[in-house]
Amino acid sequence: MIVERALLIIKPDAVRNRHIGEILARFEKNGIAVVALKMLTVSRQQIEQIYGIHEGRPYYPDLLQFMGSGPSVAVVLEGENAIEKNRAIMGNTNPALAASGTIRADFGTATNRNAVHGSDGPRTARAEIASLFGPEEFQLSSADGEQRYQSART
Repeated sequence: MIVERALLIIKPDAVRNRHIGEILARFEKNGIAVVALKMLTVSRQQIEQIYGIHEGRPYYPDLLQFMGSGPSVAVVLEGENAIEKNRAIMGNTNPALAASGTIRADFGTATNRNAVHGSDGPRTARAEIASLFGPEEFQLSSADGEQRYQSART
């Protein structure tokens, strides 16, 4: 079993349209734990750290503007194969091509307004998480949560 952490960002469009709870529930229903969460307006420096790979592309200036246009919700997900599951639950980057029932198909309106961002690999996940969260912001791991839950039931 490979327990991983992945970053999920619920983007300003999904926050404005009040989809935070519905989005988080999809991960929890699929066995992925939320181990850190905060609402913030992402700074330009943080946006550049996360999306810097896209610098120079025609859509990059709009991406910078959009991601800083209002509050987002940053979430650290943890669980078995969390990165792969995160990508599957989110769906294709283009909502028009995303499978029915995925977050982007249900809540995205365009490729540049697709409701969520998610880590695409372990190295990226570590860097993205570090750009938005400090170690003191983690309250528990998924294993701790299960252990605490089991202790509370007995």
